[in-house]
Amino acid sequence: MILGFWLRLARRDQGRAIVEFLVVGMLLLVPVVYFVVTLSRVQAAAFAVSTASREAGRAFTTAADDNGAYARAQAAARISFEDFDFVRDGVVALRCDGSPCLHPEGRVEAVATVNVRLPLVPDLLSGAIPTLLPVSATQVATVDRFRGR
Repeated sequence: MILGFWLRLARRDQGRAIVEFLVVGMLLLVPVVYFVVTLSRVQAAAFAVSTASREAGRAFTTAADDNGAYARAQAAARISFEDFDFVRDGVVALRCDGSPCLHPEGRVEAVATVNVRLPLVPDLLSGAIPTLLPVSATQVATVDRFRGR
């Protein structure tokens, strides 16, 4: 009699371990996947701003004149942002240490910035939690010493 009770109780538990494993697995897997997706997007933004600032500074300092230098730098930064899919979110700002910008041993600072949108966070929650994460990089490029001599 007692043995039959334990056998019936053991039969009721069959198959529950799979359900428990799936529920616990999903509860752990969903946050880990979200964290990986978010972290990979932020890392892509870090690569994008680093490349964009470096290439914008290089393109600016190798231009023939000041007029074309800004256009070259913006084009170089845009290509870098396109490579990492940040075309709309990427901005590059350029500052010179003197006038004209392309004087020998002049310094040009290129600051690239990207605002990374957190995945699956609606704009409705922007007042409660941050939905954008700013990522930026700065590159200082020096104009050639023998330029214009």
